[in-house]
Amino acid sequence: MRLVFAGTPEVAVPALDALLASDRHEVVAVVTRPDAVSGRGRRTVASPVARRAEEAGIEVLRPAKPSDPDFLARLADLAPDCCPVVAYGALLRPAALEIPRYGWVNLHFSLLPAWRGAAPVQHAVMAGDEVTGASTFQIEEGLDSGPVYGVVTEEIRPADTSGDLLTRLSHSGARLLAATMDGIEDGAVHAVPQPAEGVTVAPKINVEDARIDWTHPALRVDRLVRGCAPAPGAWTVFRGERLKLAGPVTLLPGSAELAPGETAVAKHSVRVGTGSHDIELGEVQPQGKKQMRAADWARGVRIESGERLGD
Repeated sequence: MRLVFAGTPEVAVPALDALLASDRHEVVAVVTRPDAVSGRGRRTVASPVARRAEEAGIEVLRPAKPSDPDFLARLADLAPDCCPVVAYGALLRPAALEIPRYGWVNLHFSLLPAWRGAAPVQHAVMAGDEVTGASTFQIEEGLDSGPVYGVVTEEIRPADTSGDLLTRLSHSGARLLAATMDGIEDGAVHAVPQPAEGVTVAPKINVEDARIDWTHPALRVDRLVRGCAPAPGAWTVFRGERLKLAGPVTLLPGSAELAPGETAVAKHSVRVGTGSHDIELGEVQPQGKKQMRAADWARGVRIESGERLGD
């Protein structure tokens, strides 16, 4: 089939690579978000998908909106059979959806109808799900509500961050998307409507959502830290400045010795109290500084046992 691939971030690149490697399909163009200003130098940077497409010598389309008439005209000229999508990041209207013969097929990183929305992996980790996965489905106007072609499952490991899990899903999902394209071409797969039961939503996580409430149980704090890593990063306040918890914490057995947010500092560790039992911090990132071990941070700021996080 002739394919026009739509995607933007790094997590979409494995799927593009899988389709480029296929001897059954031809990726004739890529659709991605416009170049964005990034970094301290405020340089304009192309998306990871755009950079990979340019390396492969493929035409790159960067519409401000996929409803732009010039973009729709070019898409029609390309005459794709199908448009596979991975984390494109823009809403597709009927004028675009109707152009490819087999429509637009999205790779979504959850087991639909669970976790429809922008942050399915983060919400799965934060909710304490033991299993998640990826689904390919036919895009329609509803939010991730179209009929499903296929799924793969993935165990959520106890120490997984959302970044860890998303990396694995990007590769297993890439294989699923390529297989879905094969099946559509062969007529061997058919989209099945999603069940009405079991629908959950996964809206984008903003900075305030990622703030730690130390009165919550330790398990909930751990899930928040892992679910928000690497972005936007779970955080708390220390001495009036933001302190990001950049990696998993360790749940300490036994009864709580510290009040919520209270710290206990040793040579190689920093413990903090929660609403249930104590935890040990892993990596932290003070405001305006690099990521470091919690013990090194505590030594540098001369934190005293008993000082509180979150005040």
